[in-house]
Amino acid sequence: MAFPVGFGWAAATAAYQVEGGWDADGKGPCVWDTFTHQGGERVFKNQTGDVACGSYTLWEEDLKCIKQLGLTHYRFSLSWSRLLPDGTTGFINQKGIDYYNKIIDDLLKNGVTPIVTLYHFDLPQALEDRGGWLSESIIESFDKYAQFCFNTFGDRVKQWITINEANVLSVMAYDLGMFPPGIPHFGTGGYQAAHNLIKAHARSWHSYDSLFRKEQKGMVSLSLFAVWLEPADPNSVSDQEAAKRAIKFHLDFFAKPIFIDGDYPEVVKSQIASMSQKQGYPSSRLPEFTEEEKKMIKGTADFFAVQYYTTRLIKYQENKKGELGILQDAEIEFFPDPSWKNVDWIYVVPWGVRKLLKYIKDTYNNPVIYITENGFPQSDPAPLDDTQRWEHFRQTFQELFKAIQLDKVNLQVYCAWSLLDNFEWNQGYSSRFGLFHVDFEDPARPRVPYTSAKEYAKIIRNNGLEAHL
Repeated sequence: MAFPVGFGWAAATAAYQVEGGWDADGKGPCVWDTFTHQGGERVFKNQTGDVACGSYTLWEEDLKCIKQLGLTHYRFSLSWSRLLPDGTTGFINQKGIDYYNKIIDDLLKNGVTPIVTLYHFDLPQALEDRGGWLSESIIESFDKYAQFCFNTFGDRVKQWITINEANVLSVMAYDLGMFPPGIPHFGTGGYQAAHNLIKAHARSWHSYDSLFRKEQKGMVSLSLFAVWLEPADPNSVSDQEAAKRAIKFHLDFFAKPIFIDGDYPEVVKSQIASMSQKQGYPSSRLPEFTEEEKKMIKGTADFFAVQYYTTRLIKYQENKKGELGILQDAEIEFFPDPSWKNVDWIYVVPWGVRKLLKYIKDTYNNPVIYITENGFPQSDPAPLDDTQRWEHFRQTFQELFKAIQLDKVNLQVYCAWSLLDNFEWNQGYSSRFGLFHVDFEDPARPRVPYTSAKEYAKIIRNNGLEAHL
């Protein structure tokens, strides 16, 4: 079961989740620094990313892990506030540049291709203080930051992700208020943030296209989180329609403007407009793109980056009371099949990834696809011999193989989440996704391979699963 020649095998991390050094060497505070320092049990046991895996000082240890696996690619993110402490180019932190230069240069020296994310949930606090993603001014701030990164690192980095999981960020941070700044705006904030995130991504893509592409010859996209969604009752027309609507609200909300035509899906616009009208709003709670903006947004991605973890069943749920919220606008409820195994929110459904890849192929004109995250957590304390978890990975690789061979999906890179056990946002260190175990009680933060790491290294060596599996 060999994968195509040149297939990319990667692992991923993100700055706030692994680096630590939260105020080291001139780094400015990011929103997660503020949020975790405020306490209030919004994060498991009030844990913080102040030290995390210590990767800011232990990069050499991370590199050993990367080499041990034999990765072809490594995905990591830049800390915006480590490079630009107040989020603007008014002050540039050279120590931050030095840190990322070393990572990039060491990767290339070892034959590993960097995939670099500009922004992975850790907005500089100074920009949040000015309204964050709810403010239109963020679009220019992001574009200037992106240009700074392309200019500084783009001679060596050829694969860029502008924004990580814009669809998760908009909902978690600005609608539900579970991510910083921690203030809910049900049914309004998520849409406003999404609108600005899409425009910021598109602006930065155009900056790359016009100022850097000719010389640097790289590729730019954004990564989207995608749960595969199935009708709860396959014989129910209302559940079938609800499942289609759910994927439009969840994935196509961002992907359709960027990959197809610069605008939101029709059903999304009509649902939100009709709910808004019933609720007495003078216009739709979903902002509109101008014709000029639609032209600017359309076609601003060079590959399709998707992050798959799980699948859910979808049922039609009429919004009788006219409640505010994204699920209420979509008139859906979602839940797992009780027969699926789970750890925390991740129900293990390997076949879901194949269906998702086929959907992307069919809906988005057969794009080059990168899976920029996929993985399975273990609850703490996690056994080093994680054979059960490896079985989930193995089944996933079988489904990816089928997607490539049978469905002719143009999948080119797979990134396991994560290289290391790390700070998993609201779950703190209680959820362990690493291929390498990290002891968060030991100041040296030793990295020890799980069985999954050893098995993944074999997959990479063989460029796929051994035939007898």
